[in-house]
Amino acid sequence: MSRPVVGIATQTLEAIPGELPPCWIMGQKYVHALRSAGAVPWLIPLIPDDRATLREIYDRLDGVFLTGGVDVDPSQYGEEKAVYCGRTDPPRDAVEIQLIRWSLADRKPILAVCRGIQVVNVALGGSLFQDVAAELPGAIKHDYFPTKDNPARNYLAHPIATVTGSRLREYLGPDPVAVNSMHHQAIKRLAPGLKVTATAPDGVIEGVEGTNGHYLVGVQWHPEELTDADSGMRRLFASFVEAAH
Repeated sequence: MSRPVVGIATQTLEAIPGELPPCWIMGQKYVHALRSAGAVPWLIPLIPDDRATLREIYDRLDGVFLTGGVDVDPSQYGEEKAVYCGRTDPPRDAVEIQLIRWSLADRKPILAVCRGIQVVNVALGGSLFQDVAAELPGAIKHDYFPTKDNPARNYLAHPIATVTGSRLREYLGPDPVAVNSMHHQAIKRLAPGLKVTATAPDGVIEGVEGTNGHYLVGVQWHPEELTDADSGMRRLFASFVEAAH
């Protein structure tokens, strides 16, 4: 069988005068994780105003992978942007939400990571905490963002608990499962059509799946950074690529 083609929406890099024009970018780790699992990664430009071309790209995909990145604009879930909300990328929001909705209609597999789980929830009608620390008293630390002094993206920040019978329990094995954590936003109101399949010790949603049997899996951590050392994370990617076949 030919290898399945998996689409990855990019992110906007603003122009740097005298150095770079506007660019679309995406982290290499995502591409390598999918390639290693047997997929052909396809980076998608952010062209929300060219629906016909975007649809032509989508029609050639066997699955959609949604990555980490900047915050989802709160206007997408009916809120004003708070001071603690970070940088947003409206063209990326628009492209990813359209790809999600097309994929749901056609039952194409979706795997969503970090920002990805958030934009899936928004696309289906849910909302987000714009900043967990500011809006959720008693929450543990989730924003272990890499720094110059501590650049590790594979630091295991906290455990999660998975739900018995879920895809995540099948792929990751029995609890506890330790995960990395590089986010400051999280799901607030769960969207219709999603069920919670993993949580952090403070109750923050760490995993969701679709409710109708369609392969739709979202995780709040970054499994692409853990595949070298964790067979469960490799199984997660392998299951998605298998579904895309």
